[in-house]
Amino acid sequence: MGPFELLQKVVEVFEGLQIQYLVTGAIASIAYGEPRLTNDIDIVAVIKENHIPGILKAFPMPEFYLNEEAIKESIQHKGQFNIIHPSSGLKVDIIIGKDDEFDRSRFSRIHRIQISESYHVNFASPEDVIIKKMEYYKKGGSEKHLRDITGIMKVSSKEIDFTYIDYWTRRLDLTKVWDSIQRRLSEKV
Repeated sequence: MGPFELLQKVVEVFEGLQIQYLVTGAIASIAYGEPRLTNDIDIVAVIKENHIPGILKAFPMPEFYLNEEAIKESIQHKGQFNIIHPSSGLKVDIIIGKDDEFDRSRFSRIHRIQISESYHVNFASPEDVIIKKMEYYKKGGSEKHLRDITGIMKVSSKEIDFTYIDYWTRRLDLTKVWDSIQRRLSEKV
């Protein structure tokens, strides 16, 4: 199983269970930017306790590793859990959506992208991917987030709403990171 087959399976399960979701992280960065290797898929989802039996049934052991208690704890604490496909080494990080202003904004701006002839997927907007990448960079300092942002800016800059990014960088205290990214991009031109 490859990453896009696993993504398709998760999407089919979530849509079948009527779970709101959006793909973000590296897969979204690739969709809007430049290709890179990744072994994980990041999905923000609004999962409730009543969805758990359907999720567990759709991802049975031993083909998948999925922990029921981790799902319950993630729902309770707005954390995350994993769906692991051991034979391929692929992992899906399911991040429980928060009912805050930013997540409500992200879910209202979903881009439905056709991945293949057979399926479409809900993606976070490129602006929201950039904003979350800035948050992760601020927390951990990983250069991969800056590379992803730069790739998105190079490939998708004509579609990006910079006013939206400016608004959220101020609200989320990311102005210094955003200013640094813009300086880097202007130096490369």
